[in-house]
Amino acid sequence: MKRRNFIATAAAGSAGLASVSGLAHDQTPQKEFKLKNNINHSVCQWCFADIPLEDFLKTLNSLGIKAVDLIGPKDWPLLKKYDIHCSMCNGAEISLTEGWNDPKYHEQLIKNYTEMIPKVAEAGYTNLICFSGNRRGMNDYVGLQNCVDGLSQIIPLAEEHGVVIQMELFNQVDHKDYMCDNSLWGVELCKHLGSDNFKLLFDIYHMQIQEGDIIRSIRNYHPYFGHYHTAGVPGRNEIDETQELYYPAIIKAIHETGFTGYVAQEFITTWEDKIAALKDGFLRCDI
Repeated sequence: MKRRNFIATAAAGSAGLASVSGLAHDQTPQKEFKLKNNINHSVCQWCFADIPLEDFLKTLNSLGIKAVDLIGPKDWPLLKKYDIHCSMCNGAEISLTEGWNDPKYHEQLIKNYTEMIPKVAEAGYTNLICFSGNRRGMNDYVGLQNCVDGLSQIIPLAEEHGVVIQMELFNQVDHKDYMCDNSLWGVELCKHLGSDNFKLLFDIYHMQIQEGDIIRSIRNYHPYFGHYHTAGVPGRNEIDETQELYYPAIIKAIHETGFTGYVAQEFITTWEDKIAALKDGFLRCDI
């Protein structure tokens, strides 16, 4: 094929793809919203923080979504009012960077989690988030042992109350220097703690950036994953055709492991109609 013909053909093909992409973006929100209920859906409220929480909960009710992520005790009464489950509680952590890998934070963290674990159980919830903290020059093996030393002091209480402590995996692009930045380190921590009441929050967005091979990780390490977060890569935006991950296949792999926990949407929408974007995300993860 001559170069001139190739360029013309390629340009026509690109235009066609652009129109299809635009069509999909415009029409996707018009799909009928009907869930199959094979997946326990949730959503991270912070991504929609410009919508008042009560209005957001009313919307979730209208969609038949039964859970929301990353809500602390202050707002649990409002969740109860609308019969929305808190699928991942927060409020015991110090920060994302100050975590269990540094012994100087253990006293405060043990106090925080010792107070929070019974509250989570009393409210009828199960999952409570935690963070490794940043390295700050610390060796990963030293940090892992520090996490074991600290967390082992609260795990018996978590076991007593049926609460699962979940450490989130982050990437090094958005959270530079964070220690729990790969599946193997997190799995090793789970093995050292040896409790079903400690799991990993496997953030698909973060781990696609950090290590890729998402479906293989899910298949290999799913016993250690207690919760999942979604978002598009690159950009942490919608999980549609504008990004590189194919979520229906990922969710299918999760479902095939027998996972009965929650998959929470955690993308930052670029759509003008944010709820339409959220509905689209739920449908793409509804196998």
